[in-house]
Amino acid sequence: MKVVAFLGSPRVEGNTELLLKEAIRAVEEEGYSITLFRPSQMNLSPCTNCGGCDDTGKCVIEDDMTEVYNAIREADRFILASPIFFFGLSAQIKTLIDRCQAFWCEKYLLKRPIPEGQYGRKGLLLMVGGMKKEVGFRCGDATATAFFRTINVPEHETLYYKAVDAKGAIKEHPAALTEVYEAAKRLVKQ
Repeated sequence: MKVVAFLGSPRVEGNTELLLKEAIRAVEEEGYSITLFRPSQMNLSPCTNCGGCDDTGKCVIEDDMTEVYNAIREADRFILASPIFFFGLSAQIKTLIDRCQAFWCEKYLLKRPIPEGQYGRKGLLLMVGGMKKEVGFRCGDATATAFFRTINVPEHETLYYKAVDAKGAIKEHPAALTEVYEAAKRLVKQ
């Protein structure tokens, strides 16, 4: 089983990364390795809506997304972790998601969805933010759901943690790290 993780936070060792590390630990304990992408450290151009992928399902922009596209095609499980900024996923992860328009074209226009593979395809969404209301997390989940369905991930679990803002504050949450660990274990169970 191949697992891919996307770290949407530009803040090193921030709350999002701490949550994702706990998920990665759980997956690795189950005997699986993870391919981790950090969009904030990659050469990723935003989607230009040029239409270049409409007829082929292939993006015409050549940058670090080539590696991401290959990993998405080959993986069985996906973990997407992002802070919530202004009621949405981070710009860094949103850039990566928007570039998956090529998969959208491939699936919906060309009728060639990514095959499910031997283990099927499942996802886990982790979000954290300083806001006290849930609306921003619903917005982030809507974007992540569109992403997951586009890359042919028919189901995902969502965990989010509100009112967590200061760097490292997630460590003080009474259940977050345990919940994420357990969700990641469920993600890779067959």
